Amino acid sequence: MSILFSPLTVRDVTTRNRLWVAPMCQYSAVDGVPQEWHHTHLAQFASGGAGLVVAEATAVSPEGRISPEDVGIWNDEQRRAWEPITAAVRSRGAVAGVQLAHAGRKASTWSPFAGGSGSVPASDGGWEALAPSALAYEGYATPRALDTAGIDAVVADFAAAAARSIDAGFQVLEIHAAHGYLLHEFLSPLSNERTDEYGGSLENRARLLLRVVGAVRDAAPRAPLFVRFSATDWADGGFDVDETATVARWAADAGADLFDISSGGLVAHQRITPAPGYQVGLADHVRREAGVPVNAVGLIYDAAQAEQILQDGEADAIMAGREWLRDPHFALRAAGELGEEISYWPKQYVRARRRLA
Repeated sequence: MSILFSPLTVRDVTTRNRLWVAPMCQYSAVDGVPQEWHHTHLAQFASGGAGLVVAEATAVSPEGRISPEDVGIWNDEQRRAWEPITAAVRSRGAVAGVQLAHAGRKASTWSPFAGGSGSVPASDGGWEALAPSALAYEGYATPRALDTAGIDAVVADFAAAAARSIDAGFQVLEIHAAHGYLLHEFLSPLSNERTDEYGGSLENRARLLLRVVGAVRDAAPRAPLFVRFSATDWADGGFDVDETATVARWAADAGADLFDISSGGLVAHQRITPAPGYQVGLADHVRREAGVPVNAVGLIYDAAQAEQILQDGEADAIMAGREWLRDPHFALRAAGELGEEISYWPKQYVRARRRLA
């Protein structure tokens, strides 16, 4: 059997394979409530053989949304709307996960479909963004620096969202500490100029994330808990892969189980040269240096590429994004490419399992 199509158990949850769906923003919610689009979008990946389906960045508070059209889980109306979606994913054999997020200084921005750019003004439904320091992302409004009470509220919001997520039927929780959003902003010296216990040293910059990990673990003691990192800012003086490995060790001690290794998103002047698998080396470094399980993500297109990453010991699982959008049955296709006889083809589709020469 290939590693890609072998199961993986994290705490009490087992995924049927290691080819997972990464969280991908849809910008299609109404007042944070997921819609029929989200139901169809996520359930199709489970029908397509995914082991784990992680719902998009889901705001833990209204001000934590990237755009006014982001989904959330800060109230019970949203929880109830998520319940049939998670049930649909689980009924198709996949594990349902959610990425809990706060957008920080990149909040209150126009969605890609809205036709605007930069920050949404209050007159159009926008709000004041929050951050570790009053430093704007290029082209966005200047955020308000969080005070101690505001930081405490963020921790409480993540804990409440975690509990509500479990009630909604999610089985895996992921804390979003990547892509230039709030927790990543605290981690990076490029966006964190605080002089209190949340700024300066790496230990201080990681303090909020570790508090969030601990609070989420207390709120959901049995759930597998992932953390997504941007393992490099791709900019001089930023958060880097060695710091990521150190913080991952601390986060594991605080209750996190697996680390989702991405990169970038903090500053507009980042310098990235994307190529197939360009972030895999970052995952490998964190896995080796921190001694923790990781998944790899980033321009992973086909079964052979994904399997080789696992065979080489660079990651424990694979997350893909765009390839699932191109082919919602990516895992069924990948199994065929690797010659795997999997048992979870939907019975309605099994007639298409083999192509005649």
